[in-house]
Amino acid sequence: MTQDFSQIPAPGSEPDRALLERLQALNTVGTISYVLHLIVAVGALIPGGQFGPLLLLAALVLDFVKRGDAQGTWHASHFSWRIRTVIIAGLLYLATAPLWLLLLLPGWVAWFCISLWFLYRIVTGLVAMNKGLPMETAA
Repeated sequence: MTQDFSQIPAPGSEPDRALLERLQALNTVGTISYVLHLIVAVGALIPGGQFGPLLLLAALVLDFVKRGDAQGTWHASHFSWRIRTVIIAGLLYLATAPLWLLLLLPGWVAWFCISLWFLYRIVTGLVAMNKGLPMETAA
């Protein structure tokens, strides 16, 4: 499921080995974070499956704590991608919360659409990370 970093560089190239170990560690953290986000995204689409706020908070804290370790690597764009996705989704959920007070259906439709968008962003990021590609971000 994740990119293979098991290739050991030629003897005597310790900086390359250290880089491979760093990338492997970042890939592991990224996979854990994406899986937590994915559980939350799928749970948001299933009625009664909203068990994810604590998992989402754990993933967000993990991303903020490990973000500095990714500086200078292609993983940095994934940390920004996940953090930005959670913040935007949170703001959209808050902005559409009053729809639940007006009528049930508009609130449900709005939150379902936000949840689909969230799921799309998480799957897109996970696929790109597994291919070893950075996320494209707007400048």
